[in-house]
Amino acid sequence: MLGATALLIACLGIVGLVAYAVSQQTKEIGIRIAIGAQPVHIVGGLLRQFTLIVIAGLLVGVLGAAALSQLLRGELYGLSALDPISYLAAVALFTFAAGLAALLPARRALKVDPLTALRCD
Repeated sequence: MLGATALLIACLGIVGLVAYAVSQQTKEIGIRIAIGAQPVHIVGGLLRQFTLIVIAGLLVGVLGAAALSQLLRGELYGLSALDPISYLAAVALFTFAAGLAALLPARRALKVDPLTALRCD
């Protein structure tokens, strides 16, 4: 139960951070729409921007978890400290959460009128 709670809090942190970063780019998205950029290109650019950050965070997290799991040195509930399925599941969950966190605010920003986006500040 404690692990599930920690996982939920970590996902909420990722969602909050990525959503805030995307919402800060509303003006830039408005300018791109005003000059004729396609929505697919805007969303693709936002996802590419966060891909490197998410990969770096996942790499640091997995390496840190693997290093700290050596303190357990044994099995807990039938899982070894370096269970690859658990690590892959956590990486998949965090990747999904970060992707969803970037897509939802980006889609919302795409629906904003370009003049409104340019005036916000």
